[in-house]
Amino acid sequence: MTFEELGLSQKVLQAVQASGYTTPTPIQAQAIPPALQGRDILGIAQTGTGKTAAFTLPMLSRLESGRARARVPRTLILEPTRELAAQVEESFAKYGKNHRLNVALLIGGMAFGDQEAKIMRGADVLIATPGRLLDFFDRGKLLLTGIEILVIDEADRMLDMGFIPDIERVCKLVPFTRQTLFFSATMPPEITRLTEAFLHNPIRCEVSRAATTAITIRQALIASRGHADKRETLRNLIRGAENFKNAIIFCNRKRDVAILHRSLVKHGFSAGALHGDMDQLARMASLDAFKNGDVSLLVCSDVAARGLDIPDVSHVLNFDVPTHSEDYVHRIGRTGRAGRSGVAITLVTEDDMKYIDQIQSLIGKAIDWEGPGFDALPPPMETSRPQERRGERGQRRDRGRRPPAAAEREAPVSRRPMVAAAAAREAPVNRRPAAAEREAPVSIGRSRGGRVKADGEGVRPPAYGASAGPPAAERRERRPRHHEDDGPPVVGLGDHVPSFLLRPVALRPAKVGEE
Repeated sequence: MTFEELGLSQKVLQAVQASGYTTPTPIQAQAIPPALQGRDILGIAQTGTGKTAAFTLPMLSRLESGRARARVPRTLILEPTRELAAQVEESFAKYGKNHRLNVALLIGGMAFGDQEAKIMRGADVLIATPGRLLDFFDRGKLLLTGIEILVIDEADRMLDMGFIPDIERVCKLVPFTRQTLFFSATMPPEITRLTEAFLHNPIRCEVSRAATTAITIRQALIASRGHADKRETLRNLIRGAENFKNAIIFCNRKRDVAILHRSLVKHGFSAGALHGDMDQLARMASLDAFKNGDVSLLVCSDVAARGLDIPDVSHVLNFDVPTHSEDYVHRIGRTGRAGRSGVAITLVTEDDMKYIDQIQSLIGKAIDWEGPGFDALPPPMETSRPQERRGERGQRRDRGRRPPAAAEREAPVSRRPMVAAAAAREAPVNRRPAAAEREAPVSIGRSRGGRVKADGEGVRPPAYGASAGPPAAERRERRPRHHEDDGPPVVGLGDHVPSFLLRPVALRPAKVGEE
């Protein structure tokens, strides 16, 4: 089957041919004809199978007639992440170059005024994330009464990010007579309930079993231990990988993304980072650098796991095993796209085995192991144990500290303050330094930890006439309280009367008539 047999308009066919595509993918062949007829579509396909073009091409054909009005868009596409929304905008720019359509992008992290200006000019296609869309609607800057086609893309990712209440609200704001195109790679029960509520007699386009992985991806597991061992295993894996071109490395937490990125850069790798705490410009710059080949490694969180179309990714490396088994399907779907071969390798610790069992149960097959198992691994590094790990900052603080005295080392911990107090009481007080000590040069400087160094001991000797004295806690205890040792309470002014009260007062004689 070719694109000419699908019923697309001539302008769309010219743009598709200019892009170099001749044969539609299975999801495109099943979804495009009923979408051109105005039917609701429920598309289920694994990532990397061309779902974006499956709704972009029929929308362009149907939008050739009619014009958009100010603040009233004609079509609405909902995406879970900013990167996916920007990617869909690029698809409309590529396939709609023969059309004069206004495409507006409403995502967070961008200027509100620029997006409002596009809405006011009238948008034929509105691509948005749920949060920014409802923000515009609540401010009265946007009306959804003219929506003809509603597209909900990556619905399972919407569920993971907590957008389902927003999706339900948007579906109630758009007209009932709209056409709805619903696409997802997996179908959890919550997504099934959503399709039953808002799709009307949909055409089900399922080209593969839900939550399956592409056959072009070679999957493997590698046993490892703690984070420090995993970083070393990852570096050795990248250096020794066959046919390695580039790789996307996934971590479960944003903090681990930053740590792993710094570690790779420190060891001479060309790496970039991408996670949700980065501002939008930095995220787009990092993604563009990876697409253009400026960096060969992209360390990211699950924000890059869904729908990102980077055509030629040779490897996907799971530094952390995903806690949700569906995320594994999306992560490894970044490689092996459009019929290409790819490699997906996951670093596994003993604590991750329960998640590996869930993943294998979901995809319906076992994943092969590479390298030695857990029993054959060397013992974990000493620095990888949390109870023994000490940062460089703590080591620097310890450099200037004096070792404890022998009596203090031998005494129990609870008695150390008393030993210090006893030693302080036995020390001579007001001892005048000897002549050799007075004449010896004293080099006083400041150590890294802020202590004053003198004579190499790290602590300044006591000044002349000063005593060591008890510790601060004991000095505080011996200080009298403000309400103690004050004698009996004073009534009135006490023994001392102010002199102005003792001055004689001359009495004026009373006048006649005064009492």
